[in-house]
Amino acid sequence: MMLLAVFERAALMLMTLFLLTRTQLFQSIVKKTHRRPVETAMISSLFILFAVFSTYTGLNVDGSLVNVRIIAVLSGGIIFGPWVGIPAGIIAGIHRYLIDVDGPTSVACLITSVFAGLLATWIHCRCIKKNYAQLGILAGMCCEMLTMVLIVVLSDNKVQAYNIVSHISFPMIVGTLSIGLIIKLVQDLDEEKDLIAAQQAKLALDIANKTLPYFRINTRHALQKVCSIIRFYTDADAVAITNTQDVRAYVGCGEEQFLDAHHQISKMTRQAVESGEQIISNNLNVHNFHSLLIIPLWENGEVSGTLKIFYCQPDHIRMSLREMAIGLSQIISTQMEVSRIEQLKQMATKAEFSALQSKINPHFLFNALNAISTLIRIRPDDARQLIANLADFLRYNLERDVELIDIQEEIQQVRDYVAIEQARFGSKLEVVFDIDDVHHCVPCLLIQPLVENAILHGIQPSRIPGKVLIAVKKGVDDVVITITDTGVGIDQQMIDKLYQGKIDSHRIGLNNVHQRLLLLYGDGLHIRRLEQGTMMQFFIKDQD
Repeated sequence: MMLLAVFERAALMLMTLFLLTRTQLFQSIVKKTHRRPVETAMISSLFILFAVFSTYTGLNVDGSLVNVRIIAVLSGGIIFGPWVGIPAGIIAGIHRYLIDVDGPTSVACLITSVFAGLLATWIHCRCIKKNYAQLGILAGMCCEMLTMVLIVVLSDNKVQAYNIVSHISFPMIVGTLSIGLIIKLVQDLDEEKDLIAAQQAKLALDIANKTLPYFRINTRHALQKVCSIIRFYTDADAVAITNTQDVRAYVGCGEEQFLDAHHQISKMTRQAVESGEQIISNNLNVHNFHSLLIIPLWENGEVSGTLKIFYCQPDHIRMSLREMAIGLSQIISTQMEVSRIEQLKQMATKAEFSALQSKINPHFLFNALNAISTLIRIRPDDARQLIANLADFLRYNLERDVELIDIQEEIQQVRDYVAIEQARFGSKLEVVFDIDDVHHCVPCLLIQPLVENAILHGIQPSRIPGKVLIAVKKGVDDVVITITDTGVGIDQQMIDKLYQGKIDSHRIGLNNVHQRLLLLYGDGLHIRRLEQGTMMQFFIKDQD
């Protein structure tokens, strides 16, 4: 019966704690790592109340009280530390002594209550948290056994002392098993927080992984895909993404009203944009929606838009969703910022690419006109034909409105150029084409400057006739373009300067081709000096 009485009172304490753990206030205090003094005082008062109340409700046995005071002191001290355990032990011990000053167990209970508070503090500060429950049970048994020893040692009436110990020792010692249950209850609340946080973090990362490809596109259709993914993972009735002025994408209930229509953000959304803070409404009544979470999205330290999550049911925006939404908004904001940076980088690369290409055209035109001017007096018919070829060549470039052309079209441009140069150099220049039937896309004027370089800096300075081989060959997983000449050869110093980006200005065509290849394919020219002449080569990855 006494053991049942102990468990009954411990169960009452356990039930009270359980009800408290369901409240928002107690949950927030328990989950904190660093508590404010007032919060610590609240917890301390609670366990002091448990200890004092257990003394009042103790079962009288031969002048002693069978109670759960030690259970309250140890549980509070082990879980919450010295500011709970020590005050609870001292106050509960003094209270127990004062209500029965001359009792046979009052002094023993005072000593063990204070000792329990000190022991609980030591366990809290020195032991691993996961072992609190087991250590609490052992500490409780030790304290109760100490109480039994002190009752016998300090009592003048040994017969009475032995009689008390024989009756209460078993239920009091076994009853300390309740300490493990109390500690486990509070620890589970803290672990539940970590579990929920981990689950919400995983959910936010899953959403981020699914939506990343669409943020890179950043069109209305892509953002609708993002909204659909977020709606699926959050089980929302509708999801919207806005900028600071308008709704950019909307998916869910009432979606048909947003198709091909312009919608300004609401007053509540504008408030979130201006304040930069989450807005939660669990009693909304707009378009059949009763719960709404608005999350600001940030770029460069400023709010650039919002993510809105709607539910038809009221009181649907709970703590777990809010925590997930905070992490999700940070990830989405980062994705949007990275996407914007990538777009700016692509624009800068495109501008640099166009600038490099534009530098080649006048350089080629200057050399071509020089060749034609040489033929006008001595071979006017050939000059007229070359002017026609040059006109076609330039017209082709001016009408070209795409960045890349078929490699066969590029080769035709090279043939036009070679025709001009062969008319200029006559028998001194031989050009051979070895072209496979491949149709990869390349930038305009990518091969021609290399052929020009081979002729003007390889064949022209040579005293003997030279040959230029232009090869486009299909490899295993790429296309290899090679321009080989039998001219005077390129200096190794020139090759080194090219790779270092320090090439002379008169080799602008060669340098620009190298830079454009780096920008477009990440791999520039491969130049090698031969026994007679030079070989220039680059690779285009297979597109099949």
